[in-house]
Amino acid sequence: MDRGLRRVIHKRQHPLAAGLLLLWLLALILALTGLGGVPLVDWDEGIVARVALETSDLPWPERLWPTTWGEPYLNKPPLIHWLIAACIDLWRQFGTVAGSGAGLVHGGVIPGAIPMATPAEALPPEWVLRFAPSVLSSLLVPLLGLIQWRLRPGERTTALATAAIALTLLPLARHGHRVMLDGVQLLAIALLWWAVLGAVGSWRRIFVWGVLAGLAGSALLLLKAPTALPVLVSALVLRALERDLRPRPWLLLILALLVGLLPGLTWHLGHWLVRGDGALQMWLGQGYARIGSAIEGHRDGPLSAVLEMLEGGWPWLPLWPFGLVLAWRDRRRKAGLWCLGLTLAMSLMVLPLRTQLPWYSLLLWPPFALVCAPVLTWLLDRQRQGRPPGSGWLIRLPRFWGLIGVVVLAAALGSLLGWLPPLRPAAAIALVFGSALVIGAWLLSQEERRQRQLGGLVLMLGTWVALLLLLASPLWLWELQERWPVPRLAPLLAGHQSKEVRLWQQDERPSLNWYAGRRLRGEDHLTLAPGETILLLSLQVPQAPELRCQALGSQAPLTLYRCGLEPGGSKP
Repeated sequence: MDRGLRRVIHKRQHPLAAGLLLLWLLALILALTGLGGVPLVDWDEGIVARVALETSDLPWPERLWPTTWGEPYLNKPPLIHWLIAACIDLWRQFGTVAGSGAGLVHGGVIPGAIPMATPAEALPPEWVLRFAPSVLSSLLVPLLGLIQWRLRPGERTTALATAAIALTLLPLARHGHRVMLDGVQLLAIALLWWAVLGAVGSWRRIFVWGVLAGLAGSALLLLKAPTALPVLVSALVLRALERDLRPRPWLLLILALLVGLLPGLTWHLGHWLVRGDGALQMWLGQGYARIGSAIEGHRDGPLSAVLEMLEGGWPWLPLWPFGLVLAWRDRRRKAGLWCLGLTLAMSLMVLPLRTQLPWYSLLLWPPFALVCAPVLTWLLDRQRQGRPPGSGWLIRLPRFWGLIGVVVLAAALGSLLGWLPPLRPAAAIALVFGSALVIGAWLLSQEERRQRQLGGLVLMLGTWVALLLLLASPLWLWELQERWPVPRLAPLLAGHQSKEVRLWQQDERPSLNWYAGRRLRGEDHLTLAPGETILLLSLQVPQAPELRCQALGSQAPLTLYRCGLEPGGSKP
């Protein structure tokens, strides 16, 4: 790198840092909005919350080996559970008003809790459980901008555009909000990419950045162990294709990586020594088994991930094909090589899975932001170098955005006028998003560069405000509508703590277990002795031969029944 380019980059670093800091603050506002008040949902939120709660009750070193309902927890490694347990510890120490579990008000980011003593046995509110995953996930926004800066040194606008796209992607904002590990996993993956890209120059620099890349790999080993190997291998392959490191620096980089991987590898070794072959379930039963089999009935295949991309990439989705073509044209340069390589690597990690869940496609969004950003930058400044292929069509793209904006505005107005009642709860969100599309598209269509730049800013901020309104409402967690809502069951079960309660002809619900404070297993068939009774939670009166049930209380949609055999009846 010549001195002139170094001076240009140095002059632009301070504005870049300020811009990325501002975008991270916007991401942090999103992260802290609406964390509480919306119940946990199945499956992951209920399971992760329970494991974290039990972890917080364990002393060290027992915390190293988490449990769920007193049994060994073998689903995922415990890094996110440790972080949430630490938040629970702080909440217990300083105390908050648990109340309805809101903690953070729906419409803002100001904690609304009044300090007071919190009983150790009380359930932590939802905002405490979601705090650590959400805040850490917000760091992905500036980190992707820094990765783009390393791919395209000196292109400050492209780096900021990358962070802005990541800030306004609905899947990243929504799933990063949940009591899950996927948002933090993306942060660890991006940190590994950034560190591997930074391993250039002096031997000391290579070693330091190599250790950082290894520590990011350790974080992956402690989040989703099976993802660590393909992520690390793909990054090293792309680094090798740059052909700028000789054998000795490569050896130093591998050594540094191994040093950084030691914490994660040590935990897995200790886990195997403590729990034996059951520890392999994190790698086989919950990891590589999802490639060849459908776990828990999820058989959607790659079509599910494709649909998630088509649904969640707006308003930036139309930029993606142009970005991929541009990356292919520049495939012999560092930026094109990495954009294509990361897109391919993440696609190969997601699309072959026979088990598909909505958040699996999260792996595709960081490469998406890296690919789309240079196209957005050219759209703002058409005089810059790097004109994308198909730019004639690209110039017309704002008209398409404007058309979509008109449709969204029409739907919002129709809902307010009563023509589209189902859309009324989201009317304000649609009004903001539609207005941003229409105004931003009009400005982006102008010839003057400053007007186009203002149009990009309007489109980004309008989308951000729409996301803010969504996260401030209960609508962001729409999985709550997929099954009957989980009620607060403590009053209903308060007088029956010494008796086992079963969930009649329903699958076990981890979120229901969480709010009930006990494990409620599903029950389809009863085997009772004469005079024996059992407590059943049911959506309707339990029906079985010779079975007599008495309602003890109800909290919609569930009713608690005491059931036993009819006098003289036989076993059901």
